[in-house]
Amino acid sequence: MPTLPSEPTSSDQRESHRARELAESFGSDPERYDRARPRYPAAMVDAIVAASPGPEIVDVGIGTGIAARQFRAAGCHVLGVEVDARMGEWARKYGFEVEVSAFENWDPAGRIFDAVISGQTWHWVDPVAGAAKAAEALRPGGRLAVFWNAGQPPTDLAQAFAEVYQRVAPDSLAARWASAATTAYSTPITKVIEGIQAAGGFGDPVQWNFDWERIYTRDEWLDQLPTTGGHAQFSAATEEEVLEGVGAAIDAAGGSFTMRFMTTVVTALRI
Repeated sequence: MPTLPSEPTSSDQRESHRARELAESFGSDPERYDRARPRYPAAMVDAIVAASPGPEIVDVGIGTGIAARQFRAAGCHVLGVEVDARMGEWARKYGFEVEVSAFENWDPAGRIFDAVISGQTWHWVDPVAGAAKAAEALRPGGRLAVFWNAGQPPTDLAQAFAEVYQRVAPDSLAARWASAATTAYSTPITKVIEGIQAAGGFGDPVQWNFDWERIYTRDEWLDQLPTTGGHAQFSAATEEEVLEGVGAAIDAAGGSFTMRFMTTVVTALRI
């Protein structure tokens, strides 16, 4: 039962790429987002870089530059495409060039890249139009690689978190995600694969999984919760009550816990 479901799942009434008000909500506090969001395992970055023909990369939904900084450290040159100008401005502070646009409408302007990556973002992109745009921007042999973190706390704590959301905001997206029995990104991953296949221009998409862990203190967990899509539409009072309840649950569990993550990559080769 994932409790880091940062974006919508199949329980939403709309396809996630049409929920633009949620997609563009993350820039309300880019400093917190950059500070609190989890990074990606180094093994994943190394695998994508090794499977790409060169270092020129487009990061779709660069956000504040979390993934981009990891790929730059691995020797890549990263161009960001970002729909939210507030997030893009934050990434520029780290020295990245960022072009503000929805990826489906972005113009590569004749430029060709070795890889198109997207961390925690591709479900906001139309799965067919996005894959077609990636194919346009990639050289033959280039790679599309989109990835997500999904996390699972200890079972007892996960249940305690779910009870807080059900009590405070039972009709919210966050309550549905907290009570979900499947991984947060199972439906988006299926749509990504189908979109790549429908767009053409790619070989068969494959899935890579990377398991890792992180210990969260109470304050670290509460710091990142407001950056998730499930909290985007909470009132200040609801937010405060949720954070108080979740914090009490972590205190009761000893003040910290180990979050087990799986980072899933869907990747395909431009042919």
